[in-house]
Amino acid sequence: MRHLIDITDFSVAEITAVLDLADAMIADPARYRETLRGRILATLFFEPSTRTRLSFESAMLSLGGSVLGFATADSSSTSKGESLTDTIRTVSSYCDIIAMRHPKEGAPLAGSLRSSAPIINAGDGGHNHPTQTLTDLMTIRREKGRLDRMVVGLCGDLKFGRTVHSLIGAMSRYPGVSFVLISPQELRVPGYITQALRDKGIPFTEVETMEEVMPQLDVLYMTRVQRERFFNEADYIRLKDTYILDPEKLLTAKADLAIMHPLPRVNEISVKVDDDPRAVYFKQVRNGRFVRMALIKTLLEDMA
Repeated sequence: MRHLIDITDFSVAEITAVLDLADAMIADPARYRETLRGRILATLFFEPSTRTRLSFESAMLSLGGSVLGFATADSSSTSKGESLTDTIRTVSSYCDIIAMRHPKEGAPLAGSLRSSAPIINAGDGGHNHPTQTLTDLMTIRREKGRLDRMVVGLCGDLKFGRTVHSLIGAMSRYPGVSFVLISPQELRVPGYITQALRDKGIPFTEVETMEEVMPQLDVLYMTRVQRERFFNEADYIRLKDTYILDPEKLLTAKADLAIMHPLPRVNEISVKVDDDPRAVYFKQVRNGRFVRMALIKTLLEDMA
């Protein structure tokens, strides 16, 4: 039984296979409409979500399957004191596969040790978000035609941004990729990630303004400063508007720059950018549904 807890649980070849299947599903969705009839996905979301939870549910329904689950921790028995592992053991008796989001790092891994169904990590605290990473990889590949030989800029909350951590881990496996890390000192990428980049000989630079690096970027991945990760409200207020991408800042950008964002957006990308053909963050949303369709199908077929 396979789980997806960290993007590195899948080899590059396995990632390519998932992306290829997702592309095939976009090209001919009707072909896959009854693929998983009779199978059940449980969505266990101990933390609020719109896009990830609904895209998982949409993905399973699009494959002919069914969905059950909860959207907040308050609606589960953990609010009564039930342990996470007991919840997982119970729910895995009712379904074929689980998508799980939790505010604590490592919770999906802990759950996978007790689950009788495959678990997909739908985000654990500030640690990892592998299905968003698959979505990001698919978007980059569809927009740029490749996943190698490019400069990837990541901007905003790089300390707590689980989508950032997962994407760096994934893109580091492709040749010729370098990173530009744009953040205030307080929100820099954790040291274990930059050390891993050094150990692998992968080029990266850390800067504090996007304007100074804009001309060299092939991808610009914007992120919001996440209020829910801060212990100090004053720090959040001080840092939340550090980066706001607007048309003026894009004047020096490449004509084929891909502007991405995992969403939700607060105000770090001006709505004036939405009509720029380089803005692909709503394409990411659509891609996420098909990536999750491909992933669910792949994991369930691995059990057959």
